[in-house]
Amino acid sequence: MNTTDKILHLEGLARSAMAHPNNIGSLLVTAGKLSTADADRVMELQQREGWRFGEAARRLQLINEDDLIDALYRQYGLPLRMPGRDSFSHELVTAYQPYHRCTEELRALRTQLLIRWFRKPTIEQQVLAVVSPSSGEGRSYVAANLAILFSQLGERTLLIDADMRNPRQHRIFNVADRIGLSTVLAGRTAPADAVATPGFHNLWLLPAGAPPPNPLELLSRPGLPALLKEYLTEFDIILIDTPPALRYSDAKTVGFRAGSAVVLARKDHTRLDDTNHVIRDLGDCGAYVVGTVFNSF
Repeated sequence: MNTTDKILHLEGLARSAMAHPNNIGSLLVTAGKLSTADADRVMELQQREGWRFGEAARRLQLINEDDLIDALYRQYGLPLRMPGRDSFSHELVTAYQPYHRCTEELRALRTQLLIRWFRKPTIEQQVLAVVSPSSGEGRSYVAANLAILFSQLGERTLLIDADMRNPRQHRIFNVADRIGLSTVLAGRTAPADAVATPGFHNLWLLPAGAPPPNPLELLSRPGLPALLKEYLTEFDIILIDTPPALRYSDAKTVGFRAGSAVVLARKDHTRLDDTNHVIRDLGDCGAYVVGTVFNSF
């Protein structure tokens, strides 16, 4: 084989590789990280040295590590978000830092919830309130990241921000908060119209909406259980963020309507008596406490 034949052969390999839309090369070209000419150079080095495509592209300094990790995640149907490229909060550690210690701990929590609660879901076992005694204990952080992790399993996941006192989910996911739970419960917005799509596959968000003067009264009306029943026909898992349980009765009301709750306590922050108080209150109002999470997030 002469030199010309070899070059043509390698170009043929590159074109063949690019014909498969889910391989690393195709994903990098589609994302604009490589040109087709770059892909030819990578394939030539790959064939000569026996390296993987991504490794060869890195050696040629055509892509960086973030580009390669992003492509790998997309190859397995798990889009990775890059700081500075997306407009979401960096609190979404499961999206931005897949190998971070906190991400692994949240995956472990997801596994426990799947085993203990969502494994054989009935209608009553598709909704989970995220509750904690006080502020600063990670409710919104855990709820948002769990929603992403469940969506990565292919579960159609709805995250509801029921903290109408100090809502945060719309800021975390960078969506509008003009309409949401408050306007739906007040009868001003249709349930389907209030749900936002923040840009993650299989994940939807119902923000808190415009701040009402009477959050507890809105949550206590028959509208909330009716709304959850309607959403359960569309979603596999519903997670609900709540206000501090010791300060407001909203969390107990949401826990009762949801039927179940996971209680968060922050290491070196939450008093044990406060945690036990919340667990008792939830039990007294008929909510099943799936478990307690002592977190250091």
